[in-house]
Amino acid sequence: MTIKIGDKIPTVTLKHLTAEGMQDLSTDSIFSGRNVVLFAVPGAFTPTCSAKHLPGYVKAFSEFKSHGVAVACLSVNDPFVMKEWMEGAKADSITALPDGNATLTKALGLEMDGTAYGLGTRCQRFALYAENGVVKHLAVEQPGAFEVSSAEAMLKAVGGMKAAA
Repeated sequence: MTIKIGDKIPTVTLKHLTAEGMQDLSTDSIFSGRNVVLFAVPGAFTPTCSAKHLPGYVKAFSEFKSHGVAVACLSVNDPFVMKEWMEGAKADSITALPDGNATLTKALGLEMDGTAYGLGTRCQRFALYAENGVVKHLAVEQPGAFEVSSAEAMLKAVGGMKAAA
């Protein structure tokens, strides 16, 4: 079942690579007590993800921060790949969520079958905004599209919610 507005982000533990080595990273530690935009990409180093999606959030990070919003990036990649991708994009301000086994992706109900492209199970391209772990906005892209999950689209959504509050 796909997550929807009003649902709580599932509690899942991912593996995260730090200077101290591999560490557990719980979704509760990312979302509890915070406002977070989570954007998801089908894969690190893939064309749209690397040329548009991640760079858009890197560029807009300070604007999200000015709204009191943290930014995290989810991808069905291992922690080593995510670390290299984020470092190469100078995205150190964005929390990388490597979901190598698609555990969080499946818990959100937002997986896709990329086997026709040699990718296996991947995450659909999407973005969501959560307050204290509760989804307030969800934007899932149509296959092949890059519109509703961009940093610009999410800034509008978050700004609109903040103005209405």
